[in-house]
Amino acid sequence: MITSVIGRTFLDAFNAKYTKDYSPKEFFEKEYWELFYNHEKYMQWVTNSPFVQMKKGQKPHLLTDSERVEKLEALEEKILQMTPDASFALGYPASEVKEYASTSGLVSDLDIPVDKDEVYLSWIGSGLGIGVAGGFTILFDNVDIVLKTYEGWRSYRQFLNDPTLVKLRGNQINSWNGQWLAYTMNPTKYKEDFDFNILSQEGFFKLDANTVEMSTVPWSRLFFSLSNHYPDSEMMSHVYGFGQTNKTIGFIPFQFKSGRKIKDVYHKLFGDQSIDQSDFENLFGMHIKRACELGSIGLLALRPQQLEKYMHEGKSLSLKKEEDLITYYAYKTWLKAMLSRNKEEITDYTMELAAVIKRYRAAGSKLDRKTLIEKELFASAGKRGFIESLCKMIKDLEGADLLTIKELKDEVHLMTNEEYTYFCTLVKFDYTFLERQS
Repeated sequence: MITSVIGRTFLDAFNAKYTKDYSPKEFFEKEYWELFYNHEKYMQWVTNSPFVQMKKGQKPHLLTDSERVEKLEALEEKILQMTPDASFALGYPASEVKEYASTSGLVSDLDIPVDKDEVYLSWIGSGLGIGVAGGFTILFDNVDIVLKTYEGWRSYRQFLNDPTLVKLRGNQINSWNGQWLAYTMNPTKYKEDFDFNILSQEGFFKLDANTVEMSTVPWSRLFFSLSNHYPDSEMMSHVYGFGQTNKTIGFIPFQFKSGRKIKDVYHKLFGDQSIDQSDFENLFGMHIKRACELGSIGLLALRPQQLEKYMHEGKSLSLKKEEDLITYYAYKTWLKAMLSRNKEEITDYTMELAAVIKRYRAAGSKLDRKTLIEKELFASAGKRGFIESLCKMIKDLEGADLLTIKELKDEVHLMTNEEYTYFCTLVKFDYTFLERQS
C-alpha cells in the first residue's frame, strides 16, 4: 500500500541522514510510538486501532505508563498473528470478517502477501500525510519532503506537552504537517526561532474560548511553498482521506512550475507591489476534490475559487475597500497567466484597452455609453455580443482609440471561447480598477 511505500522512502532516508540502522519495528517503537502515543495527548487517532480501544474506565489522557505499553504490545500482537486490516495497518482495507468493508479504500481481490515490516511502515507513512483544507491528505514520495515533515513532529509534540497550552487538541498530525510544510518551505515566512504566537499569526491554529485546534492549510499555500523548492518540477502525489468512510482519489501529478508562472506574471504586472503573501496565495485554488478531477494540479486548478461567478454570472468586482485590491491582483494574475500560457512575453494589453473604453465613456454626456459598456459589452456571454458592442462604439471613436478598437474586434473574433471568457473578464476588472482610480 502507498502508506508503506512512503514509510520505506522515509526510513531509508532517515537511516542515511542520521546514521542509524533502524528496522521498521525499531523506528516505530523508538521514535513513532514515543512521539505519537507515549503521552497524555496523542498525535494521531486511528479508529479501531489498539491505541484507541479502551478498557472500561480508561481514557487516553489518564493511561499510566504501563497501560500505554500494553497498547503497544497489543498492536504488535495483532501484527504477528492477524491478517492486516485497517485497524492496525493504515491505508489497508477494513476487515471483512467484522463487516467494516464499507469503509475500505484501496481494496483488491488479489491475495497480496504482506510482510510484517510493511505494517509498521504503513503507520510511519500515514504519519507523514499532509492534510489540506477540504478533508483530504496528500503523500509525496520525495525524500526531502518526508524528512522535512518528520522534523516538524517534535515541534507539534512540544506544543501538545506545553502546560500553558492545555487547550491545544491532539490527534491532528496531518493538519500539522500541512501547515508545517507550507511554513518551513516558504523562505520569506520561515523563522528558525518561531514560537506559538508566530505560528498563530501564520494561521496554524483556530482559537476559541474552550479549545485550540489546528487549521488545515489551503492546498494552494502548500503548492506555492513547494514550488519555491521545485520550480520546474512535476511531482506525483497520492490523494486520499481517512475517516469514518475512507476516500481515495488516487495518483495526481502536481505541476509546481505553475506556481512559478503565477509569481512571474505577478511581478511583471505589478513589480514589487507589497501585499500580504498568505492572503494572496489563499485566494487561489478550487476545492481540492474538483482540482483532482482535472487529472493534474497546475495552473487551471489554481483558479481562484470565487472567480467563476465573475466569469459566468456577470457579477462586477467591487474595489471599494483597500483590501479588495489584493483580490484584484490575484484574479488578474491568474487570468493573465492563463492567457499567456503559450507566450513568452507578458504585457498589460488589457489595461490599455480598459483605458480606451474609459475614455470613450468619459467623452459622452449621457448614460447611453455607460449602459453600452456595462450592460452590453461586459455582459456579453459570447464573442458575437462583444463584437457587436464594439461596432456600436466605433462610430464615436477616432484616431488611435479607433484603431485600437478595430484591432480588438479582429482579435476577439480569432479567440477560442475559453480565451474570450478570460479576456473579457480581465478587461472588465481593469476597467473597474481604472474607474476606482479616477
